[in-house]
Amino acid sequence: MYDLIIVGAGPAGLTAALYALRANKKVLVLEAKCYGGQIINANKIENYPAINDISGVDFANNLYEQAKNLGMDLKYEEVIAIEEDKVVVTNKNKYQAKAIVLATGTEKRKLGLAKEDEYLGKGISYCATCDGHFYKNKIVAVVGGGNTALEDALYLSKIVERVYLIHRRSEFRGEKKYYDLLRETSNVTFILNAEVIKLNGSDQLESIDIRDKDGDISNIAISCLFVAIGQKPANDKFANLIDLDEDGYIKAYDDVHTNKKGIYVAGDARTKEVRQLTTAVADGTIAATMAIREMR
Repeated sequence: MYDLIIVGAGPAGLTAALYALRANKKVLVLEAKCYGGQIINANKIENYPAINDISGVDFANNLYEQAKNLGMDLKYEEVIAIEEDKVVVTNKNKYQAKAIVLATGTEKRKLGLAKEDEYLGKGISYCATCDGHFYKNKIVAVVGGGNTALEDALYLSKIVERVYLIHRRSEFRGEKKYYDLLRETSNVTFILNAEVIKLNGSDQLESIDIRDKDGDISNIAISCLFVAIGQKPANDKFANLIDLDEDGYIKAYDDVHTNKKGIYVAGDARTKEVRQLTTAVADGTIAATMAIREMR
């Protein structure tokens, strides 16, 4: 029996662990992959209060060490279900807790094209900072229109020969400062009002077909396509107990409560207007505090 089980070891989950451990609670954190969540893909964090500049990896490492030093129990197991009486079922074990915090975050959204999974690691990537160095002095493309796509293009422009930045609309959703920097970068080419419709190659990706707003199709030879088209939650496994919205996000009531007593939600997995690092750690703080206060 644990006081608190936290599902997910991203910023929200680790922050919840930190607060619960400081309250002398017995805490288990369950993580299917690696700690840190999506923030480890950030080349640079410049909008976190009181920290001028830190990499996503360093931020995650610092937070992990902070919780670990307080006695956090972290197990790398995939949660596959939550049962009544706050029983958490993983691919290896079953655990019970007085309270649960769901901090499952989101995962990368895919293009949904044929051969996309086949080319993963062979010309398809969802993390420029992880894989960009493999394509030094080569030609690559980034698809997307938000901050992640713009930052990925900037990061890659310092490594590769040329970056094609492909967006299905005429304007980007990302911050203007990134767009302005890209406009001044000589080896970045914008392809707007266009979408990627086909991946070509034998054993690995060799080129992509794109279609513009007039329906014309063109082919671009590239070594890698970096996909940055947003995130999606993976909360279907909780749908038997927890209310989800139409997009699969966990419905949050009064900040971090779910419809099930004793089960809380924190971070990008929940319904909210803003999904940022600052709001994730805030959610983790509130979720742990509420769980401790309402624990029976």
